[in-house]
Amino acid sequence: MAISRRDFTRLIGGSTALAAFTQLGQSASLAQSSSYKAMVGVFLFGGNDGWNMVVPTDARYAAYAASRGASLALPLASLVTLPGSAFGLHPSFAPLRQAWTEGAMNVVLNAGSLFQPINKALYQSRPDLRPTNLMSHADEQNHWQGVRVRTVNNDGYMGRLTDKVAATTVPSLISVAGSQLCLIGQSSSPLVLPSVGTIVRNGFNGSATDAPTTTRQAGLAAFADAANLGLVSELSGQQLVGAYAQAVTANAIVTSTTSVVDQYFKNPGTGAALTSDIAHQLIRAARMIEARGVLGHSRQTFFVSQGGYDTHSNQVDAATTTTGTQAALYSDLAMALAGFYNAMKALGVQNNVTAFTMSDFGRTFRGNAQRGSDHAWGNNHLVIGGALTPQTIRGAYPDVTLGGSQDIDNAALGRWIPTIAIEEYIGAIALWQGVAPADMPYVFPNWGVWSTNGRGPLPLFG
Repeated sequence: MAISRRDFTRLIGGSTALAAFTQLGQSASLAQSSSYKAMVGVFLFGGNDGWNMVVPTDARYAAYAASRGASLALPLASLVTLPGSAFGLHPSFAPLRQAWTEGAMNVVLNAGSLFQPINKALYQSRPDLRPTNLMSHADEQNHWQGVRVRTVNNDGYMGRLTDKVAATTVPSLISVAGSQLCLIGQSSSPLVLPSVGTIVRNGFNGSATDAPTTTRQAGLAAFADAANLGLVSELSGQQLVGAYAQAVTANAIVTSTTSVVDQYFKNPGTGAALTSDIAHQLIRAARMIEARGVLGHSRQTFFVSQGGYDTHSNQVDAATTTTGTQAALYSDLAMALAGFYNAMKALGVQNNVTAFTMSDFGRTFRGNAQRGSDHAWGNNHLVIGGALTPQTIRGAYPDVTLGGSQDIDNAALGRWIPTIAIEEYIGAIALWQGVAPADMPYVFPNWGVWSTNGRGPLPLFG
C-alpha cells in the first residue's frame, strides 16, 4: 500500500491502529485466550451439487446410482470413505479425510432455506410457506446470507452478529471475498481484504512532487483533520482516518514475513504452494487469526468464497464422472480447507475455529443432457473444526425416489425439500462462537420458528 509512515503518522497521530502496527512481527504466535472463537463461512457461489459431494456407501448407494443416472453417479469404489459412517466424499476431497479421522469434520445433510417446516403437500398447497423466488441465484444467495426467506434482506447475519460484539479498531468481521450482503450490520462494518496484494489508497503517491497530486493530497489530509469544519465533516474525517489506519494494520499482517501459516497451504501430492483464489483467501483468514492478539480480537468472523458451481453443463467429463468442472473446483477447495485446518493446528487454535460451507442451493438429482445438473433446493454441507463432536453426520439423507415424497419437481428430477433450516445449521455455529441466546432472534430473525416445537440448533459441538 502506497502510504508512507510519515504521511500516515501525520494523518492519524497516536492512534490505536498505529500502535498495533508497530507491534506486528514481534511474535509469530500469541498466547491463546480460552474465550477466543472464530467462524469462517465458505460460500460456494452458483449452487454446489452437494449430492456428489456426500454420497451414501451402504445399501442406499444403489438408489443413489439409479436416480442420479450413469451420467452423474460416482463409482462406489472412487469415494473417499469416512470411517465410522455410511457415507463417502467425492474423490477430490481426499485431502480432508485427515480432518475426519482426527474428529474435526462433520457432514450436514439436506439443509436449505426454509420459512417453516414443510412437506410436499404443504409446498404444493401453500405457496406462502415457501421461500420467495426459490431456486433463483440472487434470491437464494440473499436467503443464505440475510436469513430472511420471505422478506427483503437489507443486512446479513454476520453483520448482525458483529453488531453484538464490542467494537475494535480493526473490525473483527473480515471478508476476503468482496462486499457481500452477509457482512452488512446495523451498527458494524467489515474489513474487506483483497485475496492478493494489499489495500491500496487510490491516487496516493507519497513521493509525488507535481502540484496537482500534492494539492489533492494536502486537501485530503486537511479533510481528515476536520475538527473545525463542523460535525458532519469531523465524523467523515474520522471515518477516513480510521479506514487508513485499518489499511496499514491489515497490510502489515498480510505482507508479514514472520507468519507461520502459509507453509501449510501446499498440494499434498506435489508439495507445491497452492495458487487457487480460495487458497489465497483462506491464507489471508489464517493470517488474521494468527494476528488476533495484536488486533485485540476475542471473536472473529470471516467470509470467503469460491465461484463456478453453476454446473448446468460439463459438471463431469464424458469419459468418467470423477473428473470435470466439479472435480477441479472440489480439488482446489479441499486442498485449501485442509491447509487451513493444518494451519489452525499449527497455531494451536483448531478447537477455537470452525469453518463451514454455504451455497445458493443444491442441484437436481437427475442429470441433464449436458452432463450437468440444474437448480434445486436441499443440499449437503461440510463443517470443519476441532471443537466438533467427532465423526458425526447430522440430518437425514433424503428418500431419493424421483417424484417421491421429498421431490417437489413436477418432472421428477429430484429437487429435495430441505429438512434442516439455515438457522438450525448456522445458528449452532453462532451459539458456539458466543452469541448470547437472547441475541439469537436479532441475528436470525426467524429464530422463534427454529428454536421451538422440537426444533433447534444442530448439536454439532461436543
